[in-house]
Formats: sequence, structure tokens, C-alpha cells
Amino acid sequence: MELEEFGILQKFNYQHRVIIKHVKHLAIRGNNVTVSPLDYRYGRDEAKSIWSREGRHERQLDVERALIWAHCQLGRVSPEDYDKVAEIAKPNIVTADRVDEIERETRHDIMALTKAMAEAAGDSGWCIHLGATSNDIVDSAVALQIRDSINLQQDTLKKLLSTMCDLAERERDTVMLGRTHGQAAVPITFGLKVAVWVDEFRRHLDRLDELTPRVITGKFLGAVGTGAAQGENAFELQNLIMQNLGLQTPIATTQVVGRDRYIEWVSWMANVSTSIEKALQEVRNLQRSEIAEVGEYFDAEKQVGSSTMAHKKNPITAENACGLARIVRSMIIPSYENALLWHERDLANSSAERFTLSHSMILLDDIIIKCDKVLSKLGVDSERMMYNIKAQKGLVMAEKLMIALVDSGMPRDEAHEVLRSASMNAINTGEDLENICARSEAISKIFTRQDLSDLFKPESHLGFSGEIVDQAVKIARAVSYTHLTLPTKA
Repeated sequence: MELEEFGILQKFNYQHRVIIKHVKHLAIRGNNVTVSPLDYRYGRDEAKSIWSREGRHERQLDVERALIWAHCQLGRVSPEDYDKVAEIAKPNIVTADRVDEIERETRHDIMALTKAMAEAAGDSGWCIHLGATSNDIVDSAVALQIRDSINLQQDTLKKLLSTMCDLAERERDTVMLGRTHGQAAVPITFGLKVAVWVDEFRRHLDRLDELTPRVITGKFLGAVGTGAAQGENAFELQNLIMQNLGLQTPIATTQVVGRDRYIEWVSWMANVSTSIEKALQEVRNLQRSEIAEVGEYFDAEKQVGSSTMAHKKNPITAENACGLARIVRSMIIPSYENALLWHERDLANSSAERFTLSHSMILLDDIIIKCDKVLSKLGVDSERMMYNIKAQKGLVMAEKLMIALVDSGMPRDEAHEVLRSASMNAINTGEDLENICARSEAISKIFTRQDLSDLFKPESHLGFSGEIVDQAVKIARAVSYTHLTLPTKA
């Protein structure tokens, strides 16, 4: 064999061994291979624990336990059997690993759960899952996940609302340029801009209160919703289970809880994510170099804005949250499609819902926290705001002067044309509008030079901005205090 061929063969054998070693490594790691950014980049543990494999498993155990408790109350199961089931209905006894092991044989998750519980319960295992169908367990457990999620959402949303209220009050009278169509409009206050967000998020809290009873609803009337397998006490059995779990009782269901309930909650989350993106998009726009009126906090000691442009101070947290908000909104379409089940149910919704509900909630929680982080440390440059107003050379006060002319007796159409003509002149020449107006015969015969100077003061055209801020904050704080955390059980 030639030396060159021998070298090529050695190289091939080495690469082959590396590949085999890598494949074996992946096989050993198994489920530890992380693919979803939720595993390693986004979301808080508090939110992820609710929708984790273990979180789902623990709540399904609790639903199975509540079923036996209700049977016990109705005399169908002895207290001793219930006590035994309650004793083993814990994730450290009936483990998720054991359920998964059985599911690999049964290829049915809830059947695997009941088998795992029965083997742990011994002689008391006879009553486990008595009269239930799989979705009695699944949907009621999901309702528990939604309930616990809403508790978390109320807390984080109230915290964000409080931060917004603080910011609105702090900047109540901070004068800045209002903008429409991306163009300079008339003066506004930054406090009023934030007050608009305050009132919007207060409405989100109201909406959450309204929808909560509808979305934290379980069900326990069996395979097609008739209650036939539950016996003559079917309604009472269902009521007892729901009361024990702290859930709402439905009026009528098929084999599943109506997915209109899930649609409503996911739509609410999409709505909130949109409001967050709207607020943070405004922050990002106002942080543009040519505007530079507000700025996301930047740690000048350690933080890096760019790998090549050393001067950069980018609004990365706001940008991150805006991107994630788009993922939350994207969950609306599959949520609607998940409601389109065949007859009394099929399984087409199940896999999709493992994404839509969990990912919407975890990502929304993440962006609420990030929005609060941005707004609680937001830098506001009032001097730059005033500089940008003055850079408009009086144009933003055209409306104020036009109204003053009308109040002095000039017809509205005529006043508008006088100011339109003067404004176009100012734009074309670059001269200050106040100076052009001072030379206008139509204006100068009504207002003195001092009158004009007073009319061109930005703070003179803020209307009731301060009062609007005060009212929005007052209502929001009052509403926030009245929101109570849902009980975990009745």
C-alpha cells in the first residue's frame, strides 16, 4: 500500500470513530438534548414549572385523587380506599418516569397513569379512574394549569401596571413632541403617553377577571358527555370534583371541554403581548439616535452593544420582548383550529395544545417581566425632548395659534389657511414660524409680539394632559388592588 493511501485510510478511520462516538453520546443523553429555546434561553422557572412534564403529571394525579374523593363522599368508595389513593397520588410515589415506562407499552398516556397508580395503591387500586374517560382527567388538569397560570399572570401584570403608574406620575408634566404619521404633530407629555398604556393594561386586568371563570373549567361527565358511566349521581359527582379542585363546573360538554374557552385565554395573551410590543416599540423608536428622548438602561461598565461598533447602546431587552410577542400572537390560529374536532372529539388538538397553551403562557410571562424591567429603569431626557420641539421652529404650535385666531373672531377656514400658508413658508425657508406670523398682517392686527410669544410656548398647549394622567393612574391603582389570587382548591 502506498504511503499516501495509508494516510487517507487512517484519516477515514479516525473520522468514522469520531462520528460513532458522537452518535453514542447523543443516544446516552437521550431526552437531555435541548432544542427548544424555552429550555435554555427564555421563560422563568415559575411559569415553566406549571407546564412542564412534571407539572402536568402532578395535576393529573390530583384530578384522579379528587375523583376518588368525590366517590367517597357519595359512598361508592370507602374512606380507607380513598386514604390509600390520596397517599400514593403524589409525583414522588407515582413518578412521571414510571408512567412513561408503561406508556411505551400501552401507547396511551392516561391508561399508563392509571396503571401506575393502581400498582402503587395495591388492593385499593380497584377504584382508580372509576367512571372517568381520559379527557375528564386531561382537561381538568389543564384547567388547573390555566388557573395557576392566571394567578401568576395577575401578579406580574399588576407589578407592570404599578411600574407604569409610577412612570406616568413621575413624567406627568414632562413636555415632549407628539407625533402622528411619523411626523411632528403638537406637544404632549410623556406622562400622558404612558397613561395611555396604563389604561390599556388596566383593561387587560379587567378582561382577565371576566374570562377566568370560563377558562378554569374542568369536566367529568365521561366519554361523550352524557354522564352515563358516572351513575345516578353524575351531576353531584362532577360538582364535588370541581369544588375540590377549585374549578368551575360546565353546563354541557362533549368528551372535551369546549375549546372556545382556550381560544379566549390565548386571545387574551395575544392581546396583552400586542400591548407590550406597542409600548416597547415606542421606547425603541424614541431611543433612535436622531430622536434620543428615552433610553433602555445600559450598564456602561460591562455591557457590550456591538461586537464591532463600540459606541452602540442598543435596546436589546425591548427588542427581545417584541420578537417574542410575535410568537405569542402566532398561537391564535392553531388555537382556533384546535376547536374543530370531529363529532364528540378527536385527538388532532392534543399535540398542538401542548405548544399553544404552554408556549403562549411562558413567553407572555417572560415579556411582561422584560417590559417591567425596561420601564422601571427607563431613562427619560426631558432636555432632549424640549430640544426636539424647538428644532421644529414653532411649527408644532400652528394649531394653538389657529384656535386663538378663531377665538378672536376669525372664521375657522380663514384661520386655517393663514396658518397653513405661513407654515409652508416656514418649511420652505427654514425660518421660525413665530417670526413669519409676526410679519403677517392678518395675525399682527390681532396679536401683539408678546401675545405671539406666549402662544408659541409648548407648555401652553397641553390641554388636560396632567388631569388625564391623574385619572388613569387613580383608576388603575384602585382596580389593581381589588384583584385577588384564585384559591388553589375550594
